[in-house]
Amino acid sequence: MKTRKGFSSLSVQLTATVSVALVLLLLGMVATLALAAHRITTDIKEHMGFDVVLSEQSTLDDINSFKQLFSRAPYVSSFRYFSPEDANEEWRRDMGENLTELLDINPFLPEFEINVKADYACADSLDKIMLPLAEMPAVEQVNGHTEVVDHVNRNISTVMMVLALAVFALLPISFVLINNTVRLTIFSRRFTIHTMKLVGASRAYIRRPFLISNMLQGLLAGVIASGALAGVYAYVWSLDASLREVTSPEVLALVCGGMLIAGPLLSLSAAAWATQRFLTMNYDDLF
Repeated sequence: MKTRKGFSSLSVQLTATVSVALVLLLLGMVATLALAAHRITTDIKEHMGFDVVLSEQSTLDDINSFKQLFSRAPYVSSFRYFSPEDANEEWRRDMGENLTELLDINPFLPEFEINVKADYACADSLDKIMLPLAEMPAVEQVNGHTEVVDHVNRNISTVMMVLALAVFALLPISFVLINNTVRLTIFSRRFTIHTMKLVGASRAYIRRPFLISNMLQGLLAGVIASGALAGVYAYVWSLDASLREVTSPEVLALVCGGMLIAGPLLSLSAAAWATQRFLTMNYDDLF
């Protein structure tokens, strides 16, 4: 009979641990998607920007001045300079014809391609940056892509809003699931709690083993969920090596660390609430 009871208690604790681990794994996967989406959006934004076309009369000193300007500018994530020869060669590679030979002149002008940092990748910020550049004597024109930037930002905002709603909806659901799971494990020992009350044990003394036990179960659940998530990462990386840039080891470490902290905390808070409930119950209410 004792073996059966011990087996039953062990199975309840094992079921509770696995249930909490599954909830943590679900939270971890959603967190991973959110972090990956943030990284992707940042990368997309930092490939946005504008082009600065210099005039035909611009000198080498002008070009060097612009290089120094863009290397120091706080809004620049990266920039490239194209000489007329570089631009003509790129046109030849892309279009298959040499305009210099066709027209007897090189029609291209010196040009800078500027990519801005994610914080500046919006139409208002780009306009404020491009306006003073366009007024410089050595500049022929500044070509911005503000409409494209606005369109991309709207789409990104929609995606991030959907992910945020999913996270906010999942958090209370996850807590309820973990809370109910922990309550079931404590419910199976409700008569033990009542007996300890009858012999004069304090509430803190009764509560302590339940809190420690469930905190350790939550930690074990976090370890299980972290291992499962690491397996998912390894599988994703095996599909395409480029996915490492989005779901990097740093993201995995951050999410796993969060699960290792969240598991014990959620289990501890649920155990504290459940034991308090059973501590205040009358004997007749235990049935």
